[in-house]
Amino acid sequence: MRAFLAVAVLLTLVISGSRSAAAEENMPVEKSTFGKLPDGREVEQYTLSNGGGITAKIITYGAILTSFEMRDRQGKRGEVTLGFDSLEPYLMGHPYFGATVGRFANRIAKGRFTIDGAEYQLATNNGPNHLHGGVKGFDKAPWKAEPLDGGAGVKLTHVSPDGDEGYPGKLSVTVVYTLTDDNELRIDYTATTDKTTPINLTNHTYWNLADGGKSDVLGHVLTLNADRYLPVDANLIPTGELKSVRGTPMDFTMPKAIGERIAQVPGEPNGYDHCYVLNQHSPGKLTLAARVKEPTSGRVMEIFTTEPAIQLYTGNFLDGSLESRGAVYKQHHAFCLEAEHYPDAVNQPTFPSVLLQPGETYRQTTIHKFRIE
Repeated sequence: MRAFLAVAVLLTLVISGSRSAAAEENMPVEKSTFGKLPDGREVEQYTLSNGGGITAKIITYGAILTSFEMRDRQGKRGEVTLGFDSLEPYLMGHPYFGATVGRFANRIAKGRFTIDGAEYQLATNNGPNHLHGGVKGFDKAPWKAEPLDGGAGVKLTHVSPDGDEGYPGKLSVTVVYTLTDDNELRIDYTATTDKTTPINLTNHTYWNLADGGKSDVLGHVLTLNADRYLPVDANLIPTGELKSVRGTPMDFTMPKAIGERIAQVPGEPNGYDHCYVLNQHSPGKLTLAARVKEPTSGRVMEIFTTEPAIQLYTGNFLDGSLESRGAVYKQHHAFCLEAEHYPDAVNQPTFPSVLLQPGETYRQTTIHKFRIE
């Protein structure tokens, strides 16, 4: 009898352990330690998984998307972003790989703007301009995080104090990453302030749907739902004109390989780094902004956003000095499609407003939808 009970207990433990292991394998959110900041604070990593074989990894430093893996046409899983598997390279400096960018994505001319007669001077970290939130923007901030209940998602929060990088107002920001069973990576942003302040948040992931940066992206086929773009001056600040793309190398209204006319881009010998104005934009409503297909792998990414514009950047300044996951990140080994408001909008009254007022809530949603063709 004792022997029978012992066997029964052993079987129960084995079955329970197997179930626990299986449950662990199918957990939609897994938390782990990614490293420690110089002051000893721990950086957490959240791995989101869905039933379609996709995994997305997000860390609390910079609310950065460090990795995104999905299957190709042959069913083989592979990395499709540029990034690092440890914290140190992010701390040493990088070109915003996967980062949440703010308070203001893109450029503000001379780092200056005026609100209600008061002039503000921001940090200038891009020649004479303020870029992507300054010297220590949201991409370098430690965020707090918690997994979402009942699905593959993580909510990250950050408080930017009054005067942070020169900006007015205490800004409280929330970013939620959700990976759906429809193979969508959804990013929802909200923010509130106690003083009028400009805000323009985006995600700065570098994509390479072929192999995560081992080769160039010039053969990726891109379509942009944009008839116009914003020409820029010598300092990459918009001139204020909304210019037609028709008949120019800027035209992606029909599917074109990224590299087909890249050498002809006006004023940019290295490639594309331009803000496109989306067609049929309606505040608060999702619009199809872009579609990218990588012909060899069959991977397709569509981007839907509530924002009025999207910045196309073709990794022009990747120079081979950074490498990870068996890839050396060279020029044009990735592209970025950053859903955003117009650059320097705080200084250009003809552009849509980027000012957030006390009592209002900033909201932005961008969805990356993936499939195989």
